[in-house]
Amino acid sequence: MLDKILLKTCRCVSLLISVGLVFTPAVFAETNSSNAMTDQTPLTARNAFEKLTPGINIGNTLENTTEWEIGWGNPPITKEYIQTLAGLGFKSVRVPVAWDTYAEQGRITPRQLSRVSQVVDWIIDQGMYCVINIHWDGGWINSGWDQKYPPQIRNRLTPQAEEKFKSYWHQIATHFADRNEKLIFEALNEESDFSQEAQPYEALNKLNQLFVDTVRQTGGKNAERLLIIAGYTTDIDKTCRADFKIPVDPTPDRLLLSIHYYTPWQFVGLDEDASWGKMIPTWGSPADFNQLNELFDRLATFSKQRNIPVYLGEFTVCSNKDPKYRQLWINSVFKAALKRKMIPVLWDTGGGVMRKPPYTPSQEVLNMLSLLNNQVISNNDNEP
Repeated sequence: MLDKILLKTCRCVSLLISVGLVFTPAVFAETNSSNAMTDQTPLTARNAFEKLTPGINIGNTLENTTEWEIGWGNPPITKEYIQTLAGLGFKSVRVPVAWDTYAEQGRITPRQLSRVSQVVDWIIDQGMYCVINIHWDGGWINSGWDQKYPPQIRNRLTPQAEEKFKSYWHQIATHFADRNEKLIFEALNEESDFSQEAQPYEALNKLNQLFVDTVRQTGGKNAERLLIIAGYTTDIDKTCRADFKIPVDPTPDRLLLSIHYYTPWQFVGLDEDASWGKMIPTWGSPADFNQLNELFDRLATFSKQRNIPVYLGEFTVCSNKDPKYRQLWINSVFKAALKRKMIPVLWDTGGGVMRKPPYTPSQEVLNMLSLLNNQVISNNDNEP
């Protein structure tokens, strides 16, 4: 997520009641269970859309940098909560993780590995796919946090960060080498702004290749595991450029490209005017739809040219806007991804699906999921 900016605004998305289609969780639960029992086709990048859609994040939890798991206000993840996600029909769960914050002298602690393993196994046992990553974690990958890193190394890839990145992925991949294909690794989150480097894209290209090489070399089931590489700051425009390279992978058809979508930020993220722009209170004009279509079409073209499917790892509205416009934006982005066979993964910090019993989903989430249930993918040029 846009961690430094969204830390406060996205901690708890309100439980909004929107006018929408009636949703029956049992329909999704039955489908999820049936698919898990009958689909024996190996997971590849080409069939990942069908197997992982729809997805949801467990945000502001294991990636928080204040106190392990609970530092940003969420309770510990429970098995019952994971069961609820499966029952709602989610097929994949993204679990952002802060490893470095709680490591000891560069070593991931047994406590961290044990707890993440427990959550991973709960997700897999429910027939869902699980994605784990190295999340923001204080911004160490690109020294991007101005409250912590001096200007001379900010937004650069230092040799120390490169070595740490390799070490952590070696530790993570080795620990999980025996897990089946339902566990997926994602290189990093959005910490790939290397704008102070002479060749910014070369730094990210190097990290993505290092990630693939390190994981593959650990052997076991990692030799064929599906991996997700990071787009440049996970931004569509900055990623769809000639300088961005797809890493070489000895295992064919096992790479996805991570992109996040929070456009326009003035609507998605602002509750009031900022120094750099005016808050936008509504969304849904022809110009808004044109912007969404243009960006997703550009991404789809890039994906086809580079022969790598897209993992839309985060999207949501983080501001307190009118429920009507919130729902329209979320549904429209969801449909834009479905139409182009990109895996949509909702960012949620506990407002979409409650983290405490009875783990109630918001009507906003139910309305979004009902689009998939009813296969609502519009061909209208004025919609995504």
